Amino acid sequence: MMHLDKRTVWGIAYVIMAAASFATLDTATKFVSGEVTFAVVMWFRFGFQILTTGVWLKQQQGSIALTSNAKGLQIYRGILLTLSSALAFFSLKLIPVADFTSIMMLTPLLMTVVAAIAMAEKVSPLRWFFVLLGFVGALVVIRPGHDEFTWGSLLPLLLVVTSTGFQLLTYRLAKLDDAVTTHWYTGWIGFVLATCALPFVIQSSGQAWVDAAMSGWNVIGWLVLIAVFATLGHGLLILGYARAPVAVLTPYLYAQIPFAVFGGWLVFAHKLDSWAALGIGIIAASGVLGTWVAARERHTDLRVILDN
Repeated sequence: MMHLDKRTVWGIAYVIMAAASFATLDTATKFVSGEVTFAVVMWFRFGFQILTTGVWLKQQQGSIALTSNAKGLQIYRGILLTLSSALAFFSLKLIPVADFTSIMMLTPLLMTVVAAIAMAEKVSPLRWFFVLLGFVGALVVIRPGHDEFTWGSLLPLLLVVTSTGFQLLTYRLAKLDDAVTTHWYTGWIGFVLATCALPFVIQSSGQAWVDAAMSGWNVIGWLVLIAVFATLGHGLLILGYARAPVAVLTPYLYAQIPFAVFGGWLVFAHKLDSWAALGIGIIAASGVLGTWVAARERHTDLRVILDN
């Protein structure tokens, strides 16, 4: 039985709490997607992120002036996160939270493909099998040819691609800038892009965005919920990865699926049919087992190197 030190246990706990935060974020996003536009949601979300990060920096460092060693990559990362947020917003308008979350869990599997092609990482046949199995699970969830299938339900697959790029840039920037700097830059880039989009929202809708946002205190509450849990989720994830290796923590990210199932049932009365449950189970199993196999293979390779 594997022994886990206290630091690793806390890392796992932070990741599970982050998964719950992201599931809450997705549930709240789906709720407001029928009430307000994407630009309004992103303006609240990123505005809250830079506000809280700025307050923290002021208290801890006495200044909010941060410099980056890779401003170009920071800009690309912020654009990718904003694009991913847009795809998530419109995807959640079309499909249940649990289905959306399960498809998003393909991101670690796609990163395996990218690592094999672009980074020449050795991927065993067993890991390729789990990658293929995960995408089969996604097809079971989406079910092309089914009576309820719409082309819009393929949006989450495009989101997996942009999210993979975002994650790869995150890993790259982790070696160049500290986490707070990256969080600060991403918040500002998202906020600026959302602010630039607001005039077009006003023009296309024929009314000020604030009128939509103020349509009810209920909507305002959900917007605040989105801002809080988006910021909280990313913060908890940073704390988790600071305490334990990625290979150890990745399987626990799949805890987001049961949280999403619960949120969809609680808020929207969504119930999984047998096919959706099967597809979600396939994706979760392929992701967890694929991560476990990768960790075992890396450990074995290290032992061979040390023995030689």
